[in-house]
Amino acid sequence: MAKVISAAEAAKLIKDEDFVATTTNGLGGLPEDLLASIETRYQEEGHPKSITFAHSCGIGNGQEGRGSDHLAYEGLVKRLIAGHTGTSPKMAKFAAEGKIEAYLLPQGVMTHMYRSTASKKPGVMTKVGLHTYVDPRVQGAKVNDNTTEELIKVVEFDGEEYLHYPNLPIDVAMIRATTADTAGNITIEGETVHFEQLPLATAAKNNGGIVIVQVKQIAEAGSLRPKDVTVPGSLVDYIVVNETPEYHSQTMGSVYNEAFTGDLRVPLDSIPPIKLDPRKVIARRAAMELVPDSLVNLGIGMPAGVSSVASEEGVGNEMTLTIELGVFGGTPAAGLDFGAAYNAGSMIPHDSMFDFYDGGGLDTAFLGAAQFDKFGNVNVSQFGSKVTGPGGFINISQSSKKIVFMGTLTVGGKAEIKDNKLVITEQGKAKKAVEEVQQITFSGKFANETNLPVLFVTERAVFDIHEGRLRLIEIAPGVDLEKDILEWMDFEPVIADDLKEMDPAIFAEQWGGLKEIIESKKSN
Repeated sequence: MAKVISAAEAAKLIKDEDFVATTTNGLGGLPEDLLASIETRYQEEGHPKSITFAHSCGIGNGQEGRGSDHLAYEGLVKRLIAGHTGTSPKMAKFAAEGKIEAYLLPQGVMTHMYRSTASKKPGVMTKVGLHTYVDPRVQGAKVNDNTTEELIKVVEFDGEEYLHYPNLPIDVAMIRATTADTAGNITIEGETVHFEQLPLATAAKNNGGIVIVQVKQIAEAGSLRPKDVTVPGSLVDYIVVNETPEYHSQTMGSVYNEAFTGDLRVPLDSIPPIKLDPRKVIARRAAMELVPDSLVNLGIGMPAGVSSVASEEGVGNEMTLTIELGVFGGTPAAGLDFGAAYNAGSMIPHDSMFDFYDGGGLDTAFLGAAQFDKFGNVNVSQFGSKVTGPGGFINISQSSKKIVFMGTLTVGGKAEIKDNKLVITEQGKAKKAVEEVQQITFSGKFANETNLPVLFVTERAVFDIHEGRLRLIEIAPGVDLEKDILEWMDFEPVIADDLKEMDPAIFAEQWGGLKEIIESKKSN
């Protein structure tokens, strides 16, 4: 039977050189009381030391001292294995500076590594990550020169290449829930989604390790509905009741919002129209790629505009939005609440969502493109000395039936819309179209080999990948090909023989053309 202990007592259970893994999405799902107590113990005792720390999703809220920053002390963490570390700035800096060994893996692959570990299968074999920086022929997911062990292998099966990711020898699983009964059964009614609590707990137990759960409250044994129990008490060793509300936040921006649990449906009027500017033009052009009855993933940032444009154009019901943490339907929350949703239709476990994604379940993914090159490679995971990681980007971009990358052509460029034309007022401070991306988070080579349709939509031009090279296929009305596009690329793209003008109608204050585009696809 699980034992209720303090966070300080839980921290003393971590031994030197343990492999510790946790649930997280920013601050959501994160047992931050436990991390803070490990920090305090290390400051006082110098232990635990040389641990390996793992998490599949982003961690922290961008503020120094939160998330995995609690563990960012020299000597405490020896190795980091994570899907995204950018929102824990001190730990990200440790990784960039080589103060720890660090591997940044695809988010979905990590959730499946937990399952493989739990069932003692021989690791995860998948095409996810081929030809990206995760591929051992490129970087092997290694962040710095002090990270030398090759965790990932290229293997061949039935004449095809795959990547093999190893099992993880988890000694301590730190997970989070809302309620635990006195028998150790846990439920997650206050969480935004189903995190990977079960595979992570199972992986630790089947490896001879322990499971520690941070909860908000304790219930009497037998009082929880069996179907609501996420992890059975037989897999739980210790329970810690949260004492610091901010260390049990639902998201990076909200300590608790009942609308994010699915228990409260809020009235959502149509999404208010966004103002006409270059970002809206990009969103409109991207939305033209929507297909009827489609399943869609919208990345963080500019891709959210696709949902707004679809609503404004009266076709919002033509697509089902999904979130990689397991949400189908509803309206994804934005900004610091990313990962939660209002009025979701359904929620499945985090690891199960990546079964759906990796198997090609998504019709279209709309994603940001911070940097791209002549081969169609995209970098969203490392810039200069800033290390972030891919999150779910690699899983999503390699497995969707179609990818639409969205972003301005330059960094800091400015433009106005006049008379259905784009007028460049400031060219920008830096180029996004570079000769060679610093890190390959999306592989143009993989897309070319698998005939994956890929578009790059900017305010000035639209590109695709043709015969392994980036090809210019559309140019915005009002811009000069040489001065406004080619001079702001480090390479000259292939230029389509039938180079077209982007539809001037999407540069008008009122558009009204998306419904007709969607209807025409129904007849096909």
